[in-house]
Amino acid sequence: MSSLSLAVRDSSTMLRRNLLHARRYPSLTLNLLLTPIMLLLLFVYIFGDVMSAGIGGGSRSDYIAYLVPGLLLMTIGSTTIGTAVSVSNDMTEGIIARFRTMAIHRGSVLIGHVIGSVLQSIASVVLVGAVGVAIGFRSTDATALEWLAAFGLLVLFALAFTWIAVGMGLISPNAEAASNNALPMILLPLLSSAFVPVEGMPGWFQPIAQYQPFTPAIETLRGLLLGSEIGNNGWIAVAWCLGLAVLGYFWSAAKFNSDPK
Repeated sequence: MSSLSLAVRDSSTMLRRNLLHARRYPSLTLNLLLTPIMLLLLFVYIFGDVMSAGIGGGSRSDYIAYLVPGLLLMTIGSTTIGTAVSVSNDMTEGIIARFRTMAIHRGSVLIGHVIGSVLQSIASVVLVGAVGVAIGFRSTDATALEWLAAFGLLVLFALAFTWIAVGMGLISPNAEAASNNALPMILLPLLSSAFVPVEGMPGWFQPIAQYQPFTPAIETLRGLLLGSEIGNNGWIAVAWCLGLAVLGYFWSAAKFNSDPK
């Protein structure tokens, strides 16, 4: 069997393992998924009228349209925290040491985690998106090509942040530390244009909010689904995703290969 066939076979096995774990122990995924759903309902039904005035809209439906793209990306950030915890558990509970004594492709353990996390992230996005549609979100002007581009952006964003989450899990001594280390995945969307426009933030903070990873991706997703101006946000979002994916991959591979456990 060639090395490529071995890598594909073993990665598929590890993917099934991680998906079975997620199915048997869904509490972590559900808890992380509840955060964006609760924020969506809170900001729509409690703050919606006030916030719609703040973005120049005249109704709550305007704010729903503004809010949902940001919450979709926040959902990905929340879901990847579970990946960091899962990787940390594998590293500290002895299963990795056992895998290293077996004739399996070395990188398949991480690849299984990454693919499983991306699939879970997209499933979570679909669920949050369904909640958004149920409360009034509509994207009537988006073409099939724009929908495809939006889906591609979500997958690329999930891949990038999953690799970063894997690295965070590898450097964490336990699951609690992994969860704490991955908190920026939830905090960064709160400091982006997900809830209010960057122009409405304090002047000194606007560059921070504008050029962090979430804001360009959110504005690109809004442009694709709602027809707003994308400008430079598209290529900035893709650059962030590719940069984080490459950084996360090499960081994770280096840490995994050097870890004696």
